[in-house]
Amino acid sequence: MKKIVLTFLFLPLFGLAQEDLLAEIDIKDTNTKVESAFKSMKIINLESTKLAAKGDFYFVVSHRFGSIKGGGYELFGLDQASTNFRFLYGVTDWLTLSTSRGAANKTYDFTAKYRLVPQTTDASPVNVSVFNSIAYNTFKGNFDLNSTQRASYVTQILISRKFSEKFSLQVSPTYFHENFTAFDDQSNSQYALGVGGRYKLTSRWSLNADYASHLNRAKSSPFKNPLSVGVDLETGGHIFQMHFTNARSMNETGFLGNAEGDWNTGNIFFGFNLVRVF
Repeated sequence: MKKIVLTFLFLPLFGLAQEDLLAEIDIKDTNTKVESAFKSMKIINLESTKLAAKGDFYFVVSHRFGSIKGGGYELFGLDQASTNFRFLYGVTDWLTLSTSRGAANKTYDFTAKYRLVPQTTDASPVNVSVFNSIAYNTFKGNFDLNSTQRASYVTQILISRKFSEKFSLQVSPTYFHENFTAFDDQSNSQYALGVGGRYKLTSRWSLNADYASHLNRAKSSPFKNPLSVGVDLETGGHIFQMHFTNARSMNETGFLGNAEGDWNTGNIFFGFNLVRVF
């Protein structure tokens, strides 16, 4: 009888403890990572906050064609192509390494991208990653450059937020340093502010755009701020990015500092990135 009485006396306490435990479980479950702010490693030209999963290997082929101002004679630029091959590997879920080689100035690029803070439903409203690259220009051109002058460096802070299942936005404060600049009034240390976004149109298609403002461009420089607009198509293990841009270079210092096209005059280039994950 005493055991029955004690059981009834302590039953409410057991119930409260169980409710507290369930409440804790609910809180933990709600604070989950927000995935897929962007589907590809790049929005178009700008790096996105997406990283490769641990053990994933990516192969990316990128093309930028000639100016569409060439008209039908140049097949609207398709007669001319600049190509970039890139290989990426997910060392961990928070670190991705890559290497690439581009036709523009025959440049080799070595990069690291690592996540500092993931976007979660409760704790963090944004995803924060850092991107670093070292590029080396091997072009045998008009300038007699020594080995040090051929190197350039980039550091970007990538801050994105997935506002809804359809819309994601990113800002990218950027520092880049070129050991050699073609203009006497151009500082070797340069700054840019990038912004990019993605709007999901269907389960497979999205509209993407990115832009970067070069904050201390030399007055004598003929180059423009890079602006790119295009679409992404997801097809199983591939992502096919098609776009128009005023920058043919595909490494960071190239398109940030040396975008040769001009949207105002129609001097823009068609291009695509073909992304394959293994």
